[in-house]
Amino acid sequence: MTVGLVLAAIFLLLILFLVGLVIHDLRQKEHAILRNFPVIGHFRYLLEGVGPELRQYIVTDNNSEKPFNRDERRWVYASAKEQNSYFGFGTDNDLTQDGYVIIRHAAFPYQAPNDPGHPDINRSLPALKVLGASHGRKHAFRPNSVVNVSGMSFGSLSGPAVEALNAGCKLAGAMQSTGEGGLSIHHKQGGDLVFQIGTGYFGCRTPEGKFSLERLLETVSSAPVKAIEVKLSQGAKPGLGGLLPGVKVTKEIADARGIPEGETCKSPAGHTAFHDVDSLLEFVETVAGATGLPVGLKSAVGEQKFWNELAAKMREQKIGPDFLVIDGGEGGTGAGPLVFTDHVAFPFRTAFSRVYETFGEQGITDDVVFIGSGKLGMPATAVSAFAMGCDMINVGRTAMFAIGCIQAQRCHTDRCPTGVATQNPRLTRGLDPASKSVRCANYLAALRYEIERVAWACGVDHPAKITTDQIELIESDWRSQSFESVIGYSTVDNPRRRGS
Repeated sequence: MTVGLVLAAIFLLLILFLVGLVIHDLRQKEHAILRNFPVIGHFRYLLEGVGPELRQYIVTDNNSEKPFNRDERRWVYASAKEQNSYFGFGTDNDLTQDGYVIIRHAAFPYQAPNDPGHPDINRSLPALKVLGASHGRKHAFRPNSVVNVSGMSFGSLSGPAVEALNAGCKLAGAMQSTGEGGLSIHHKQGGDLVFQIGTGYFGCRTPEGKFSLERLLETVSSAPVKAIEVKLSQGAKPGLGGLLPGVKVTKEIADARGIPEGETCKSPAGHTAFHDVDSLLEFVETVAGATGLPVGLKSAVGEQKFWNELAAKMREQKIGPDFLVIDGGEGGTGAGPLVFTDHVAFPFRTAFSRVYETFGEQGITDDVVFIGSGKLGMPATAVSAFAMGCDMINVGRTAMFAIGCIQAQRCHTDRCPTGVATQNPRLTRGLDPASKSVRCANYLAALRYEIERVAWACGVDHPAKITTDQIELIESDWRSQSFESVIGYSTVDNPRRRGS
C-alpha cells in the first residue's frame, strides 16, 4: 500500500468520525451547546476540564490563586526539597491591602544561643504546655513539635500518601492525626499518632456502628497513639456527615474502619455516644480514664452557646478536654458541598478568637492546650495564630504539597494526578513514600524554623510567646490596627507569653 493510499484512508476515517460525531451531537439532548455547535462545542468542555491547569501555569500571577498561590506553593516545594526558598528583588505583594499582616519586630532581637542557621529535621521545637497535665492524665506529655499534621483519613488520601506523612512525622519528631477513617496499616511507619474519633466511630465501633470502648483500647494499643481527639466537625464540611460508596470500600479501608468490605459506609452528621455538653464531658472522661491518654476536641466554630456552656462547666467541674483543635472554615483537605465549604463555619481568626476569649473569661486558658487548624501552614499565618493564643498548630494541605500535591483540585474525582488524594492504583504507584517522607519532614522543619526565627525577631525565644500587640493589620489610607483591637482580648498580660 502506497503512502498516498494510507493518507487517503486516514483522511476517510477522520471524515467518517467527524460525521458520526456531528450526528451524535445533533441527536443527544444532554448538552445544548453540542446540539447547537456540533464538534466545535467539545472544545468548550475540553478547556473547562483543563481550566485549573491553564490558570495555574499560564494565566494567573504569583499571588492571585486560591486557596494557595504560586509563591506559597513554591516556598513549600523548595523547603521540602531543601532548595533555596528565598525570594529575590523584594516583595511583589500589595502591602496596602486591607487585612495585610505586619509583624512588629523588636529593636533588640532575641539572640538564640544554638541557632543552626538552617532548618534541621532533628531540631525539635517543643510546646510550652504539657498535654493532659491539668487534668492529671496518666500519659500526659509535652509534644516535641509545635507543628503537626492535621487529620486526613486513609480513604481520602491514598495509602502511600498516609505512609509518607507518618514516616515524615517520625523523622521530624511531629505527630499525625489519623483523621476519622480509622488507624490503618499505613499509619504504622513509626510516627506518633493522634487517634481521631469521628461520628462513624471507625476503628472503635460495634458492628452496628455504635461506639465501642473495647475496640478503642485495641486500636490505640496497636500503634504509638499519644492522644485522642473527638471530632465534632471540620472546616471542610462542618455539621455534615459523609458517604463512602461501597465500590471504594477496599479490604484495607474496611479493615481500618471496622466495616464490611464492599458495602457503602455512612458517617452521620452527629455523634450517638453523647448528645449535649454534660454527656460529652462524661464521654471525654470515660475515654481518658480508660486509656490514660490526653483527650481533646476538634471542631469548627458556629453557634456560641455550646462554647459558653462547655467552658463554664469545665471550670465548675474541673474536668473536660485536655486540648481543643479549632478548625477554621477556610480549612478543607476533603471535598464538600459548595455552600458548606464557602459559607458554613467561621474563618479561623474569628473562630479561634471567640473560643479563646470564652475560655479566658472563665479563667481556664492555662488548663487547655489550644491548637489552631485551617490554612495555617505558611509562616505568617502560623505566627498570627500563635499571637492569638495557639500553643500548637496543625497543617494539612501544605503537608500534602510537601509530598507532591500540585493543587489540581481533583480530590473529589479519584483522579488526583500525583497519587495523593486517590485510591486509583495506576495513580498511587507514582507516589514513593520513602522519598516523600523526607520532603514532609523537611517542610515541617522549615516551617518550625521560620516561625522560630520570627519569634526571635520579635524578641522572644518561642513563637507561643508572641503577643497580640506584636501583630498589626493594615487598613486603607496607610493606617493599621493591632490584633488586640480586632479580636478583643490581649495575650500580653499572660505570664506564659511574657516568658516568666
